[in-house]
Amino acid sequence: MAAPANNGPMTVLEILNRTKVFFERKGVPDPLLDAQHIISFGLGMKNRMDLYLNFEKPLTPAELDTLRPLVARRANREPLQHIIGDTSFRGFIIKCDPRALIPRSETEDIVDMVKNSVKEVEAPFVVEIGTGSGCIAISCAKEMESAKVLACDVSEDALALARENATANELESDKLAFAQGDLLNAVTADVLASAGFSPDKKIDCLVANLPYIPDSEKGKLQPEVDKFDPALALYGGADGLDLVRKLLQQTEGRLSSGAMIFLEIGSEQAEVLKAEAASYPWLDFAGIHKDYCDNIRFVSYKNI
Repeated sequence: MAAPANNGPMTVLEILNRTKVFFERKGVPDPLLDAQHIISFGLGMKNRMDLYLNFEKPLTPAELDTLRPLVARRANREPLQHIIGDTSFRGFIIKCDPRALIPRSETEDIVDMVKNSVKEVEAPFVVEIGTGSGCIAISCAKEMESAKVLACDVSEDALALARENATANELESDKLAFAQGDLLNAVTADVLASAGFSPDKKIDCLVANLPYIPDSEKGKLQPEVDKFDPALALYGGADGLDLVRKLLQQTEGRLSSGAMIFLEIGSEQAEVLKAEAASYPWLDFAGIHKDYCDNIRFVSYKNI
């Protein structure tokens, strides 16, 4: 990002091209797209279209000073969402930082599954385990007018971020509540009472995006994940399914009749879970589901 040879002011187009080449050398997966995002953000533009409308704009020394550290952070493979500070999930703005995983657009489909499963239920009680940033719970609470959502996580840091996101998206506690604890152990009688439910309240839909990466993958993931995502939210034991199995075992007697469970998993894990379904005789294995990219991403169960 040095000054051009003719010593004239560098334009937006020049800095964009230089940043793209720099990102390519550093192995950034989407160098042009990320350069566009970084530069439009650093220059205070509303969107990338503004970038194209200002290609010939000369940049001031102060603007270049603003851009340099942002470009350096992305070249170090810090996630774009951490640098910009947020991302969009189903149209809701979700703050992103190292306290929780960055919401992925491929996960958005699970919200539709939850909504469809409780559309005939009056005032459904939806529980999310491993809420992280809160993106799934917030989407469910915002999109289902009559639902009450309880978002749980073992990480107090993640819950703090989820609460911040709930406040930013104007959700009150009567729509979305939070609880800290290990999987369904977080849903205690006291938690239910504070949410306005009886101690034996059954769950109408359970949704979870738990850690499912095998431990053997540690150190092998992309730097954006390996260096910046919390390990607690990534790894799930030898085959990645330790927490998924533990959660499924905890569901006996906790769900209403016909209640659905939706889990995000790795594509190669779906058949494993289907084969193990007999381990949970109170549940029917309901299906393997693909995301909008046509990749296997979810499994579902139905409480008998």
